Amino acid sequence: MAHNVIVHILNEDPFIAEMEELPDPHSMFLTITNPRRRDGKAIQYVDREAVTLFFPWTRVTFVEVLGTHRTRDDVVEFFRD
Repeated sequence: MAHNVIVHILNEDPFIAEMEELPDPHSMFLTITNPRRRDGKAIQYVDREAVTLFFPWTRVTFVEVLGTHRTRDDVVEFFRD
């Protein structure tokens, strides 16, 4: 199952991508697929035909893992009537 993530790179705008599995703590780089800007457009510094990217951890500030629709349905939200 692919995880949707928001990747924050040093001195760049965050972008959305997918990861097949969460990274191993001992890995030297972050592997992502289908990178795109938050509005769905292509990232200017990535070739349009690129599908998989490898970023060294020294360039990655942090990664946000987004919940799937299934896990979002399990969350109880409070609201006012």
